[in-house]
Amino acid sequence: MSQTRLLRSSPGVPPVYTFQPLPGTPPVSVLRFGGELFEQGMDRNHAHSHDFLVLAYMERSGGSIEIAGRRWPVRAGDVFVIAPGEVVRPGEDAHGPGHTGGWVVFFPPEALGSRGGGSFLAWHSHPLLFPFVGGSAGGVQQLRVPPDARPSWSSRMASLDDELGRRREGFREAALAHLTLLLVEVARLAAQAGRDVTAHEDSLLSRVFAVIEEGYRGRLSLRDVARAVGLTPGHLTTVVRRRTGRTVGSWIAERRMAEARALLVQTDLAVGEVARSTGFDDPAYFGRAFRQAHGMTPLGWRRGGRRRLVRPVGGAGRPEGSVR
Repeated sequence: MSQTRLLRSSPGVPPVYTFQPLPGTPPVSVLRFGGELFEQGMDRNHAHSHDFLVLAYMERSGGSIEIAGRRWPVRAGDVFVIAPGEVVRPGEDAHGPGHTGGWVVFFPPEALGSRGGGSFLAWHSHPLLFPFVGGSAGGVQQLRVPPDARPSWSSRMASLDDELGRRREGFREAALAHLTLLLVEVARLAAQAGRDVTAHEDSLLSRVFAVIEEGYRGRLSLRDVARAVGLTPGHLTTVVRRRTGRTVGSWIAERRMAEARALLVQTDLAVGEVARSTGFDDPAYFGRAFRQAHGMTPLGWRRGGRRRLVRPVGGAGRPEGSVR
C-alpha cells in the first residue's frame, strides 16, 4: 500500500506494516482498489497486520475478507473499521464478475492533530476513534452506509484522493478535513448500529498506552510499564506483541518519534532540546535513532517539512518521488 513500509517479517508470523510519514505531508493516504482487495505486489492470500488505523469502504459487492480470524462477506455500502494489530487476509473468493471495488484510507492517530498526536498511543480515548476500539470481533467493525448516502461517501473518498494527488495550496488542511468528516460519519454509523463505542478504559492496552503517554518524555522502560500495570516484563511483552504486532519498547520509541517530528516542524527548538523533550538524554543518540527511523537527520526533516508547508503548489501532479 502507498506510504507504508514493512516493519517486521518473521517465519510463520504475518508481516507487520507501518505508516511511513513524510515531512510536510498530511499523515493520511488513500488507495482505490478493484478486483483483489490488496494489490501492490501482494498475492490474494497475503495475511498481514499494520500498526495504523484502516478504513475500507466498499462500492461494489463480491467475495469476502478475513479479519481477526473471521470471514466477513463484502457488500456494496460496507465500511470496515480496522484497528492496529488485526490480521487481515483477502478472501480467496474476491474475484469474478461481481468482484469487490472501493477505497481504503489509512492513517496513524497523529493525523487528528493535537488530540490525536498528543495521545498517539492512547488513541482509544479520542471520540472520533471509538469505532476502532470495539465491535463484535475485537478491533474490527463492519458498518453499513445507507443507499442514499453512498454517493456522498464515494465523492468524499475521491475528493481526498484528489487533494493528496494534486497537492494544491492548502492541500494538507483540506485532506485532513476530509478525513475528519469521514470519521464523523463512521462514528454516526456506529452509534446508529447500537455498537459499543466506549473507550474501554479498563483494558490492558489502554492502561499500557496511558502509562507510555504519561512517561515517554522521561526515562521510561519496559520494566516501568510492566510494574505500572501489574505484570512481569516478559508477560507484558508477549501480550502487547500478540495484540499489536509491536513490542512495548517500539511503542515507546514511536511515541517519542511522533512528538519529535511535530516539534521539529512546528517549533524552533534546537535539536538537542527536541531530544531532551522527547526522552533522549543524548542528542547524538537521538540523531542516530531518528535517521534510522526516517532515513534523514532531524534537521533534514525540519527543512523538508517546512519547505513542503510553504512551497506554493500550482496545477496538477505531485512532486517527483512523492507518494500517497
